[in-house]
Amino acid sequence: MSKPPTEIRSDSPSRDFLWGAATSAYQIEGSPLADGAGPSIWHRFANTPGRVLNGDTGDIACDHYRRWHEDVALMAALGVNAYRFSVAWARILPEGTGRVNQAGLDFYRCLVDALLEQGIEPMLTLYHWDLPEALDTRGGWASDASPGWFADYAQVLYRALGDRVRLWITLNEPWVITAGGYLYGDLAPGHRSLHETPIVAHNLLRAHAAALASGRAEGIERIGLAVNLEPQYPASPSAEDIGATAHRDAFINRWFLDPVFLGRYPAEMETIFGSAWPRHSPSELDALRAPPDFIGVNYYSRSVVRADPTEQPVGARRVRQDARPHTAMDWEVYPQGLTDILLWIQGRYGNPPVYITENGAAFDDPPPVAGRLHDRQRVAYLRTHLRAASRALRRGVDLRGYFAWSLLDNFEWSYGYAKRFGLVHVDPVDRQRLIKDSGRFYRDAIRRYGRGPRHGDLSARD
Repeated sequence: MSKPPTEIRSDSPSRDFLWGAATSAYQIEGSPLADGAGPSIWHRFANTPGRVLNGDTGDIACDHYRRWHEDVALMAALGVNAYRFSVAWARILPEGTGRVNQAGLDFYRCLVDALLEQGIEPMLTLYHWDLPEALDTRGGWASDASPGWFADYAQVLYRALGDRVRLWITLNEPWVITAGGYLYGDLAPGHRSLHETPIVAHNLLRAHAAALASGRAEGIERIGLAVNLEPQYPASPSAEDIGATAHRDAFINRWFLDPVFLGRYPAEMETIFGSAWPRHSPSELDALRAPPDFIGVNYYSRSVVRADPTEQPVGARRVRQDARPHTAMDWEVYPQGLTDILLWIQGRYGNPPVYITENGAAFDDPPPVAGRLHDRQRVAYLRTHLRAASRALRRGVDLRGYFAWSLLDNFEWSYGYAKRFGLVHVDPVDRQRLIKDSGRFYRDAIRRYGRGPRHGDLSARD
């Protein structure tokens, strides 16, 4: 059995801290067109030859749509008291707007009810990258109408599930939606347009504000925004590297948080996008100021940054730290970055409530042997990142929970099934589940230390 993390204290834990696992709809559900659902941009993208490694698609994924009872039982076996999942917009509104698909709503109602029966808190993400294809044909996130579409969709879910779901997230990783889908083109919908990118970003921020207002009108009290954050460190003390680091920090970390908390875009953005950067009136910027009730932090790694004018539009590149361990995604394992980014939020935005909504690692797992899968690297990753979260707690960060990414080995977007993040192994042929050693480690940590920290401390020692 994996050794529990000695850094977590066990004395009289608070009942409020959430120990969770996270997933997203397209990555695990499968059956994307079942029971009246409409296609999404990811269904189209994955079924387009050459877009996804090995021609993989989410047509079956983890078959969660048909095995959700089994997966809720797995969560109970792991001992988590929270589950973060996303809703597939096109299951609810097959055309993106208008007609509601009752079968889609019923699927999520049943899932939420089963979670609550097991004492597992649902955290519902409204949007995790799978825009209905019908809306993409109408301009997608580049359309000025997209915030209204999103607010209407959110209202349907608030009214259907607001009596049972307390924790909501509007958007997951708006930076990835924008950069991956509209600037670099390696994610759905696969556009590559410098001019379209800031328009999409602005509409996503408007969509967050609109969904927040819609939720307030429906009496929803706890609505967050989940952002991927990546602390940036200069590769050298040169002015060029320090400047490039500031630009990359604005591009990745401040682009979607400064507007909602401060009512302005980072000054560096106009330099980054040049003539493609649109002008916004003071009233337009003020309308973006929609502070969430909490920030969801998705943390995986850091960047060490060197100036490089050939790397556009930012003029900076990530420098691989060859002496340090890396995951199968070629991301450096750097737990201190989690502490640093949590402290950065505390200082810049006034210490809002924070949940670590994604943290985990893909490794090349060995095959199961005699009913066990020994993923020692992932166990070490979880242990050291829990310590990193502990250090932030001890310095006053208002951390409310930790969600491991991911519950299941799943469809990892353009990597298909080649990258495995799960606490639970999913057989690629028959989709049978097996809790890995990392899942056992996480279970043992939760069992030993209860449901959270006391006096803001997860850690007995560094």
